[in-house]
Amino acid sequence: MKESKDMIDCCQQEESVQIAQGTEERREQLARFCKALAHPARVHILEFLGTVDTCICGDIVEQLPLAQSTVSQHLKVLKEAGLVQGTIDGPRTCYCLNRQALVAFKELVVRL
Repeated sequence: MKESKDMIDCCQQEESVQIAQGTEERREQLARFCKALAHPARVHILEFLGTVDTCICGDIVEQLPLAQSTVSQHLKVLKEAGLVQGTIDGPRTCYCLNRQALVAFKELVVRL
């Protein structure tokens, strides 16, 4: 996997994730995370991203027995939930695990 400096930087600058203050907002935030994690392929993607500092979509596709378009759809769901982040680098997209989002998810689960 060839990594550019921009791709590595993308993963080192995690998007900030704050836990919602209100009870309803926290419930919605937790539900959004849970919904994104409700598919085994998305869990697999997060596990894989947790083992690397940076990634491009092609590397993720190689890890799953799914079509590239299906993997892209799963990545879109994970990104919308804030669990992964990504930047476009020419024809490639760099996806990274957002570890701050996982910390927020854990804190929300502990509050149950």
